[in-house]
Amino acid sequence: MFYMREKSAENILKAYSHLPLNENIDNIFEYLYNNQIISCIDFFPEKRYNQCLIYSYPYTLEFYNNISNKLPGGLFKYVREVLLYAEYPFAQEFFLRIQKSFPLMKKLTVINEKAQINKQCIQSNYDTQYLSIIEYSHLTTLALKEVHDDYMELFLDHTKMCLPNNLFLRVTYHSLERVTHHFQREAKKINCAKLRYLSIYGISSIPEHVKYYFRNTKIYSLK
Repeated sequence: MFYMREKSAENILKAYSHLPLNENIDNIFEYLYNNQIISCIDFFPEKRYNQCLIYSYPYTLEFYNNISNKLPGGLFKYVREVLLYAEYPFAQEFFLRIQKSFPLMKKLTVINEKAQINKQCIQSNYDTQYLSIIEYSHLTTLALKEVHDDYMELFLDHTKMCLPNNLFLRVTYHSLERVTHHFQREAKKINCAKLRYLSIYGISSIPEHVKYYFRNTKIYSLK
């Protein structure tokens, strides 16, 4: 298994600069001959760095971090922990791709503060079932602490996302409050009822109306 994630191609060259030239070339050709080599470059202007990811396929690690819309595709059957990050919006179909590429994923973290794209298109085609319902069958932990409300809206909407039972969800209070319409929204209760644990960031104690909305869930407050 070959895996490397660097902030620039220059760093990759530096990482292997200590090897003799012939040895470097031999290693490269050996991997190219015996494995499929996948590469992906991402640009993050807000954080002012680029990311270059190179790995051999099939991918045998249990984690895959900093996945953006540029995910090359493929089946990652060994991966259990996934982190999605981008400085540009995720479309709903992207989460369907994640479902297909990571069928045994147990932990998912989403970091994206940009509003979801194609939202109007999806809503206008709702009756024609424009997109299939997303289902992460083996998911046990979902972290949505650093996301635009659109993504929490997606994950809590049972018509778009089928969450597994006994899920552990991590969210911020104000985002959850907005998406659930001050914890009064009936449409979100189907997926919310599947939560076993809920960590809410941004409050020191749990209000009674929140406890009532998640009455079958163990809730933790984290200031």
